Amino acid sequence: MDGSERAGGHMDSGSRPMRIGVLGAARIVKNALIDPARLVDGVEVEAIAARDHDRARRYAARHGIRFAHPSYQELLADPVLDAVYIPLPAALHARWAVAAIEADKHVLCEKPFTSNTAAAEEIAAAAVGSDCVVMEAYHSHHHPLQARLRDILASGELGRIVTARATFCVPIPPGRDIRWNLALGGGGLLDVGYYPVRQLRDLFGSAPEVTAARAWQRGGIDRLITATLRFESGVEGHIVSSIWSRHLLSAALEVTGSDGRMRVSWPYHPHLRGRISIRARHGSRTETPERRSTYAYQLEAFRDARTTGVGPAEAVAQMRTLDAIYRAAGMSPRP
Repeated sequence: MDGSERAGGHMDSGSRPMRIGVLGAARIVKNALIDPARLVDGVEVEAIAARDHDRARRYAARHGIRFAHPSYQELLADPVLDAVYIPLPAALHARWAVAAIEADKHVLCEKPFTSNTAAAEEIAAAAVGSDCVVMEAYHSHHHPLQARLRDILASGELGRIVTARATFCVPIPPGRDIRWNLALGGGGLLDVGYYPVRQLRDLFGSAPEVTAARAWQRGGIDRLITATLRFESGVEGHIVSSIWSRHLLSAALEVTGSDGRMRVSWPYHPHLRGRISIRARHGSRTETPERRSTYAYQLEAFRDARTTGVGPAEAVAQMRTLDAIYRAAGMSPRP
């Protein structure tokens, strides 16, 4: 049924599930929202809108979403919806996040929060004067692995931390994929590179100095980027981000201290095949993180309005570092 054919109004939020509408029929929606919603109590994916109404209808039918709205504006005007999930290209996030806030909808906005710092600040400013929950969908943050990594570092078993290296490389051949579209906020750093930068910032300090960066480009898009970050604690961080290079597939974190080394495989999606390996002065061991999906943890946090670490302020700080990396690499922040 189309959203335009519906009737009804808000029920008391304490007596019914949070009803979420989706702006855009992107591929990520299934993994990030539809599948987790089947596992998380108190949440319903109620409606979807896309640029093409027929596409929204087909997507809704395929995934069991009850209503397809003719436009983004009509979805935001739906009085039954409590919240929206925004999986649009990064360059469109600010426009629609602000529109959602103005429509009094809670917002779960895909990472990266926006395509540049100025746009992120626009959303943050809109959120300040509202009662809406505004959360960046950095799903990795919510998995217990992140707390475990902080505990290991705080324990001192690795000694004084000297260096950390985080990588995320996936093969995305040049073509029609939006990550190869500069106008939509394309580029490897904003997509896969977001994760290693955020991982190091969360572990070692929110405002590192970007001391060096280098980019390999194709049509103004960074297909490979490397950067060195200096944290106030003295830790030197290195990131590698690639969507098309000889580094075909890599997702890892390595932390080296005076007394040992920790390697983490798949730290951004630990539910897939994550593993912690430690070799320190007092022995070696391996730990296997919990296999529950990061996206399920994220949806629970959104439902419960637990935005610590993933609110607008943290999103703006992340965008500042990403923009600084682009500038250090001789590129401009994304449009």
